[in-house]
Amino acid sequence: MVPLLPDLSVPVPAGRFHLMVQTVDARVPAGFPSAAEDHMVRRCDLVDLLGSHPQSTFFMRVQGHSMTGAGIHDNDIIAVDRALESRHGSIVVAIVDNEFTCKKLFLKGGQAYLAAANPDYPDIRPREGQTLEVWGVVTAALTLFPH
Repeated sequence: MVPLLPDLSVPVPAGRFHLMVQTVDARVPAGFPSAAEDHMVRRCDLVDLLGSHPQSTFFMRVQGHSMTGAGIHDNDIIAVDRALESRHGSIVVAIVDNEFTCKKLFLKGGQAYLAAANPDYPDIRPREGQTLEVWGVVTAALTLFPH
């Protein structure tokens, strides 16, 4: 069996491959059912859909539960665009002490800190001598369900 995506233990550049999928031109209600009608089917490049800059968009697999409140779960695949400028409130992948982390970026009083979207996890406020580098902005999360 061929894996859906390459090993995502490290960032995988989206620009290296294109994944064409069929899309149905219809919205699916998540409340009350609606009549199924014939809808136009077209091809969509998943890389273009998930990142506005394919050459600077990377896929990464999430490990942990600190972002569940933002809809990002353990084992999800996130699209991270390194060309986008981060701003207050952006969900980002950052490097803290040479390790990746996915958190929400807050800018307050000229200081940056990272906050989890799960109250069980503490904020990351850089201490003296500690570096916090925003690596990229998260543009999408893909949840894979067991089947």
